[in-house]
Amino acid sequence: MNEILEPGMMVRHPQAPDWGVGQVQSRIGDRITVNFSEAGKRVIDGSRVELELVESDTD
Repeated sequence: MNEILEPGMMVRHPQAPDWGVGQVQSRIGDRITVNFSEAGKRVIDGSRVELELVESDTD
């Protein structure tokens, strides 16, 4: 799933729901930088964690 992530996409960290929703800043290989609403900028190891894509509510 992480392979489809691009800057601007919104995600959640499945093991850290208290971090809130985060916006992908960059993805270089397995290194994914995400700016989370409650935890700030974090670098995620995509080989160990599969981030969950958050669908937008733009109806």
